[in-house]
Amino acid sequence: MGGVMSVMGRLSAWLFTPMPLARVAVLRWLVYAFVIIDVLLLHTSGWYHGFADPVWYEPLIMGEVFRLPAASVLLVETLKWGCVLGALAALTGKAPRVLGWTVAVCWIWYQYVAFSYGKVDHDRADFVVALALLPTVGLAHLSDRRRSEAAGMALRAIQMAAIATYFLSAWAKLRFGGPEWVNSATMVRAVVRRGTPWAQWLLEIPWTLHWFQWVLMAAELTAPVIFLLSEKWRRRVVAAWFAFHAMTYAAITIAFWPHLVMMLAFLPLEEYADRLRSWWTRRFSSGAAPPGESRPASRPGAGVGCARPSDRRRRRGR
Repeated sequence: MGGVMSVMGRLSAWLFTPMPLARVAVLRWLVYAFVIIDVLLLHTSGWYHGFADPVWYEPLIMGEVFRLPAASVLLVETLKWGCVLGALAALTGKAPRVLGWTVAVCWIWYQYVAFSYGKVDHDRADFVVALALLPTVGLAHLSDRRRSEAAGMALRAIQMAAIATYFLSAWAKLRFGGPEWVNSATMVRAVVRRGTPWAQWLLEIPWTLHWFQWVLMAAELTAPVIFLLSEKWRRRVVAAWFAFHAMTYAAITIAFWPHLVMMLAFLPLEEYADRLRSWWTRRFSSGAAPPGESRPASRPGAGVGCARPSDRRRRRGR
């Protein structure tokens, strides 16, 4: 019994590891900025489903539980602009719970409308977690260096959801395609259907795509190892995943945008924000004197009460 309690205690300490509130503030800003970009530019299929005949509406589990109605033009427009206006207001950092959960409800419902008429994109699951949990932290400012267990819990849950996206993707491949998925022509088919000029040459060397499937399966199955790594190596793994997604987009124009935003939860965002702020100050405040350096006063009346050396010499000569 004591061993179980010890394990539970360590797990609780890991889940609620205090993290900087400033990191939550930066991630919130990125999340709400992405909501605006996503609704207006990236994933806009929800809006035209408002014109669809309700006969084609097949409620998902969420719709059955909450008895959500079929989409209408009024409903879709309300959700769409509710996302945009709510996210704009949330970017100010004020009323984080009310505005945060308003954005969460509007965006999740808007995505539900989009996916009730077709496939469900798995790269948006961790973004739902972020929208639901980030408001629980309460007030958080970019300059707030305090650490909070609430911030730690929210960030840890987002991290776990992001890594689960990789691991469960591999599990789905094995579940539906079996172990032979890694020897299939999935990548070849993807390049044939969606391949860019950057990837067409791979069809001439098919073993590269076959080899890539093995690498991808291994990377997804071992993704949870990131939680055992040091901070230095954790950053490198996140960079490697971003490089993988960049290559995927360059090859077949598929990008998991909301998931990429969530992977940022592994990084010390507050440090990057400080560096950006320092660079901005140096770059655009060149007129200010650097610390420890003073400049001669040029305004009228400046320097009153401080005699110049030439004045002192004239006084001594009198």
